[in-house]
Formats: sequence, structure tokens, C-alpha cells
Amino acid sequence: MDCFEFLKIMMFLFNGVIFLAGGAILGVGVWVKVDSSSLLAVLGKIESAPPELDQLLNVGYLLIAVGGVLLIMGFLGCCGAIKESRCMLLLFFVAVLVVFIAEVAGAIVVLVFKPLAENLVSQLGEKAVEAIKKHYGANPDITGPWNATMDGLNCCGFYNYTDFDNSPFYNDSGMTYPKECCTNIICNSANAATSNITGCLPRMIKLIDDNIVIIGAVALGIAALEIAAMAVSMSMYRQIGAK
Repeated sequence: MDCFEFLKIMMFLFNGVIFLAGGAILGVGVWVKVDSSSLLAVLGKIESAPPELDQLLNVGYLLIAVGGVLLIMGFLGCCGAIKESRCMLLLFFVAVLVVFIAEVAGAIVVLVFKPLAENLVSQLGEKAVEAIKKHYGANPDITGPWNATMDGLNCCGFYNYTDFDNSPFYNDSGMTYPKECCTNIICNSANAATSNITGCLPRMIKLIDDNIVIIGAVALGIAALEIAAMAVSMSMYRQIGAK
């Protein structure tokens, strides 16, 4: 096997992984937009929410866009390698370079604007608790998604069980809390306090913290894959031109 054939095989493998990753991200994006019981859907029903929340709620569209771009990139790379097309290889290189620059810029933005994100979470917390106290137990559009979120994440309220104090559910059920807040049959304040079931926001933060090493490794792996794919595509581009 000569060098060009090796590069061709590597190019095909790299882009096969990129194509599959794009399909997976696209699927997650569609699921986020369709799943009405997700936490994002719950937050979307909060009255007078901060305007920055609209950008957070568009994460599904962002995932769909990223997944679509990766699918196109994988297709261009595979076809360019099989057909030995310099045009497709060049388009692939430019697309990967743009995505790589966008990823680096996004990482910088996240680091720089972390205090802004913390402030947004604080504002969301106030509005979420306000919505729970006003609507939980009376409005199915609020109650159903919250129950599904608490079941899925094994959490209780936005911060903790006290978010449900004086809610319609709390008042109508004789000052008890949702069953998700307790391990006991009767979910009163004493049982909820001793059950140690955390709120949904702390639960999500803990999930991220517990998996931050995996997330970082995946991010570095994707970056390394993109750099390798760009290097291979340019090597093939130059060798095809030399033929």
C-alpha cells in the first residue's frame, strides 16, 4: 500500500466518524425540540423569563444545524476521497476549518461570559420558583413537564422541595409535596427534608461536574480528529494535483 492509498483510507475513516457524529447530534437536536417534557420545555413556559433564555431554548436548532453541517462535511470528505476530487477535498477543508474556528471561539465565549451565565441561572431560578408556586398542581402545562423532569433526573423542584411551598398542589393536598420529593409514601416537610433528594438545577450541575473529564476528553478528541482530517485532506489535495 503506497502513501496515497493510506491517506485515502484514513480520509474515508475520519469522515465516516464525522458523518456518524453528525447524524447523532442531529438526532439529539430533533429530540430536544420534539420532547415537550424536557427541562428546556419547562423553562420555556416561565412567564416574564429573561430575554437571554430565548437563546438557551434555541439549543435544539443549534444542534440540528451542527449535525447537518457535520453530515455534509462527512459526505464531502468521503466522496472527495473516493472520487479523488480536489474540489470536494478543498470544500471539506474549508468547512472543517470554519467549524474548528467556531468551536475555539465558542469555548472562549463560554469562559469569558461565565459570570453572565451564572446571573442568567439566578434569574431563571427566581422565575422558575415563582411559576411553581403559582401554577404547579393547577396548570397541566406546568405540572406535567415538571413531573417528567423530576422523574427523569431524580430531583425535586428547581432548587429543593421548598419551591413547592404554598403552590396549588401544596395547599390542595394538605401541605404535602410531590411524590418525587420523598422516598416515603406521605411526602410532608419532615420526610422531604430527610430524603435528601436534591433540586433539578443542583442535579444537572452535579451531572456535568461528574462527567466533566469525559466531556473534555470528547471535546479534545473531536478537535484532534478535525485537525487530522484537515491535514489528510490537504495531503490528498496536493498529491492529486501532482498526478
